[in-house]
Amino acid sequence: MFRVRVNRIESIQDVDGNLGKRIELIEERPIPHFVVRPQTEEAKVVQDMLQALQQQLPMFPARGQFTVPKIILFLTEQEYESLGIDFDVNQIYEVTLENQTIKFKKSV
Repeated sequence: MFRVRVNRIESIQDVDGNLGKRIELIEERPIPHFVVRPQTEEAKVVQDMLQALQQQLPMFPARGQFTVPKIILFLTEQEYESLGIDFDVNQIYEVTLENQTIKFKKSV
């Protein structure tokens, strides 16, 4: 089982002219923290300044996770309705792969 977030939903038209949706599901993973020890005193001062800027200024946000594209669905309107899931952007789903099926469960 893994968790995905609906990142984007777009309207599409397939080669036969059928309208549909492109649904992009992404997986978010935490960024591993590496402790880098500066070799010189000057490098330590610069590192401390950058950390202070990240904490004080929102234009230098510290990112705690990165996203990986996981599943992209290309569905006609009929296929989308048959799937029975009303995808919303930023909704999180638990995905289970078993017995040649993919199961989506809305996460709270």
